[in-house]
Amino acid sequence: MIRTLRGERLRVAGTESIGPYTLLRLDRGSLEPGDPGQFFMLEAPGRLLPRALSLCLAPPGELAFLADPVGPGTEALCALDAGDAIHVLGPLGNGFRLDVERPLLVGGGIGIAPLPYLAEALRFPPAVLGFRSELHAEAAVLLPGAEIAIDPTLVTELIPSGHSVLACGPEPMLHAVAARCPGAQLAWEAPMACGFGACYGCAVEIGGQLKRLCLEGPVLRAAA
Repeated sequence: MIRTLRGERLRVAGTESIGPYTLLRLDRGSLEPGDPGQFFMLEAPGRLLPRALSLCLAPPGELAFLADPVGPGTEALCALDAGDAIHVLGPLGNGFRLDVERPLLVGGGIGIAPLPYLAEALRFPPAVLGFRSELHAEAAVLLPGAEIAIDPTLVTELIPSGHSVLACGPEPMLHAVAARCPGAQLAWEAPMACGFGACYGCAVEIGGQLKRLCLEGPVLRAAA
């Protein structure tokens, strides 16, 4: 299948700190928000390659992304000011399936980024979130009512039975969720250079097979 890629230069509407993270709000322009779990490639000022970020929120006229300033690229994005402009490509990849019964959202750390937009699409189901510290847990404000686990408590300890789990977080957490919930939908993370399958930079081994997360993911079923 040939995909039409759409990119546009978008103006920064503003930024706000949420715990150690930054919520970057961009004027939407003509870009569509896409499906929950899809991602966009955002130009990182001063860096050669863009950064892949899942859409966090899609208020009218805006696209909002939650970024963790852990490297030069994400630091550059978090340092943007209102009125700045960056090139954005997307939406890309495959998102979450929404035709599920009794959904439960599970997030870990910056992996909670796509869950607020997903929660809105699913009419705000229950959520359990795990964080390394109380400072990081301040990001739970993006998912009001969520149950929170702070290290050393593991978020997988909070997952009740009988739910369709949709999860995003660090790889060890996703493996633990897959072991507990074989039918879960898991949003995987990997560095991405192009976002559309040309560079194979995001190929990871899952279940003994290489998957290009930008094309076959980032959301995959645990059983796969």
